[in-house]
Amino acid sequence: MQKITLISVGRLKEDFFKSAEGEYSKRLSGFCDLKIIEVNQQQLPSNPSAGQIESALETEAEDILSKIPKGSEVIALCIEGRLHSSEELSKIIETNANMGSGSMTFIIGGSFGLSEKVKSKSKIRLSMSKMTFPHRLARVMLLEQIYRAYQIESGSRYHK
Repeated sequence: MQKITLISVGRLKEDFFKSAEGEYSKRLSGFCDLKIIEVNQQQLPSNPSAGQIESALETEAEDILSKIPKGSEVIALCIEGRLHSSEELSKIIETNANMGSGSMTFIIGGSFGLSEKVKSKSKIRLSMSKMTFPHRLARVMLLEQIYRAYQIESGSRYHK
């Protein structure tokens, strides 16, 4: 079974996000071995300087990089990433399942994004949209898209 790891900066606090994450985790259990890892978001003042932001991103990067499974294909979600359709994401996941380790790691940064150190380790830089979303919502959206990708691959009617 394919291994999918989701590394996310910050914790889900709202019950509705936790509930949605739980639902998609349950749905995905039939398709992959899903592991969700939360890393601590660095605390910053309300108006942080560029240096403070960079320092926080570097600290988060060290934590993120230490959690990536060995041999896993890394996909970083970032604003400058490429937009992919659901069908394209399905192909990416399917190709990974059929080649190499079959392990994929998706990384979602906090409100200030990801360090270049993390992005440079990724094979793919993925953008969810040209719009901005809270990273907690992006986490649920990503789980739904991974589920949709497996549904596309299996020929299910879920994807219309």
